[in-house]
Amino acid sequence: MEGRRRGYTKLRFCGDQAERDGLKFFWQDTCCIDKSDGAELQHALNSMFHWYRSAAKCYVYLADVSTYAPDNESSWESAFQASKWFTRGWTLQELIAPTIIEFFSIEGKRLGDKKSLERQIHKITGIPLGALREDKAYSLFGIFDVHMPLLYGEGEAGAFSRLREKIDKYYHRLADLRSVDPRLEKERIEAAKGGLAVNAYRRALESLNLDRWHLPENRMFWIQGGSGKGKTMLLCGIINELERAMVAGGHCHNLAYYFCQATDSRINSATAVLRGLIYLLVHRQPRLLLHLPKDTYPSDDVVAWIVLSKVLREMLEDPNLKVTYVVIDALDEYLTDLPKLLDLVICTSSERVKWLVASQNKTTIRRKLQSGDGLIEFDLGLEMNVEQVSYDIDGYIDNKLSDLTSLWGDLPLKDHVRDILRQKVDGTILWASLVLQQLSKDEVESWHVLPIVKDVPRGLDGMYERMLTEIDRYRWDADLCRQILSVAIVAYRPLHLAEIGALSGLPEQITKSTENVRKIVAKCRSFLTVRDDRIYLVHQSAKDYLSDRASTLLFPHGVAMAHRNILDRSMKLLSKKLQYDIYGLYEPGFPIDQVHTPDPDPLATVRYSCVYWVNHLFDSISSTNTNLDTFLQNDGAVHTFLKTKYLYWLETLSLLRAISPDSQRNRATSTKGSYQPLSEIYTGLLCLIDG
Repeated sequence: MEGRRRGYTKLRFCGDQAERDGLKFFWQDTCCIDKSDGAELQHALNSMFHWYRSAAKCYVYLADVSTYAPDNESSWESAFQASKWFTRGWTLQELIAPTIIEFFSIEGKRLGDKKSLERQIHKITGIPLGALREDKAYSLFGIFDVHMPLLYGEGEAGAFSRLREKIDKYYHRLADLRSVDPRLEKERIEAAKGGLAVNAYRRALESLNLDRWHLPENRMFWIQGGSGKGKTMLLCGIINELERAMVAGGHCHNLAYYFCQATDSRINSATAVLRGLIYLLVHRQPRLLLHLPKDTYPSDDVVAWIVLSKVLREMLEDPNLKVTYVVIDALDEYLTDLPKLLDLVICTSSERVKWLVASQNKTTIRRKLQSGDGLIEFDLGLEMNVEQVSYDIDGYIDNKLSDLTSLWGDLPLKDHVRDILRQKVDGTILWASLVLQQLSKDEVESWHVLPIVKDVPRGLDGMYERMLTEIDRYRWDADLCRQILSVAIVAYRPLHLAEIGALSGLPEQITKSTENVRKIVAKCRSFLTVRDDRIYLVHQSAKDYLSDRASTLLFPHGVAMAHRNILDRSMKLLSKKLQYDIYGLYEPGFPIDQVHTPDPDPLATVRYSCVYWVNHLFDSISSTNTNLDTFLQNDGAVHTFLKTKYLYWLETLSLLRAISPDSQRNRATSTKGSYQPLSEIYTGLLCLIDG
């Protein structure tokens, strides 16, 4: 009876304190767990951590700490340090999981919280205690969302060893899943676009009225607008606000996002989007690791889509999933399997899973999204939003002009430049960004600024035409710049400086030095940017312009011939570079995870060619060029390469973790109808190997 009365006192205290704090519900962890039932015990341990983490407040009722001490009012501190509560195995997760923890004496008097008692708590928990042995590791099961059988009696070392092994296994699977880290891509995009104008995007957020998105009946939000209108930067701002709300609310919801880019085929497929979203979801809520496949991920895009879409659906339907916001930018730049992705968006949207997507106003996207329920549309180009968009761009211009050193101390000039930019910007923030980047170049002096701004044409096409014309002023290097641009446009991923020089056919005097190649690329910097020695187009609209309006200048013999030239140069590079055991591993069965790239890397100039020469072979064929001359004939370039370098090529593909010729074939054949020359090549390879 004595124990029951103590338990009832604790229960009454909890209810009364919750009422005083204005809380409607409370729960108490005084419960019985059958430790003989492994399944029940495991479930209790893991669910306990989630209950604590989701609690608005956590009360610690210390039945062995009293504040009644008429002779010494501070005597409770010594009792606090000796409290039995700190000797429990579950103390670790109960301290870590809740956002707010308050400590109370047996009389119900508040002693302090986790912050105010931080010194005492640190001192107490830093002392090794006999009870914090196996339960210390078992409490971490809940913290890390790890599900493992509990083996009381195995000892602390054994429990932690199993825990580390399980965590390593989970996170290796997660690392294998990732193609790119969307967080790093977001940082790269913000840096490339000159950073966010905070006040501007927050005003845009106010006009969006995202509160509508949070309502249960609204499941999808579609932001649409023309090229260069600022959709990507707006989404970056929305993501920043959602992340701030997560921190302020004690991580009460989940967030995943992905930025599609048509200029990079590595990250612009259905499976790449799924990989990025799953990767972030698991990082935010580790228990979702349980949904990852136990085996390796298939490299074939068709099978990978089946596997990964199932994984994502299971995660988004997990009963323990927090309210989750999923953001995808630039759906119109998404080149493969877009209908399947849109179907997935529609079928997984719910009161707990909210999708936000951005794109241009494409009919195919509109029809798909409107077929679902709970869609909100926001058009950045509507007349009703022109005033707001103009206000946001004006703020962006003001912010960037303040950073220009060439205008410091000359307020009249700054005001004059600002007025001209506002007149010409025409609601396109990308136009403003490109002009301001030009003004920020080191060689631009204060007396150059006004002539540049007056001379710059309106609109993106006019801007790109001017930028292309400016390349011609590099009298001796103009043709080299056009060669670089033509290769950057048709390449399936951004190329490294070491790769683009050879693939563009630059003279050996240039390609023998990476810095020489960098100098040529710098002369194309109105269209290209270099980050980490990798070359990117400044924007999808730049690629569209160069591929369409400037196609006769960059591709005088057609795009197919550009692919043909890259194929030709790739064959020569590979035939020259590939050799037996190129990394000096000496053992045929050397574990791939233990391979370290040599410095200098003998594959630096041929990494792209190893993986993508087959794609360029296929795209060398067009309606006007239906033959490949001697390329596929006996003893032609391809035939000779396969006879002499095939095994070296396979070895190199494995070193590059790209040994997926079937995946390359499927991607290529999906774009060209029924013509499938690669099937003949792979069939012939068997004969070459046997012979």
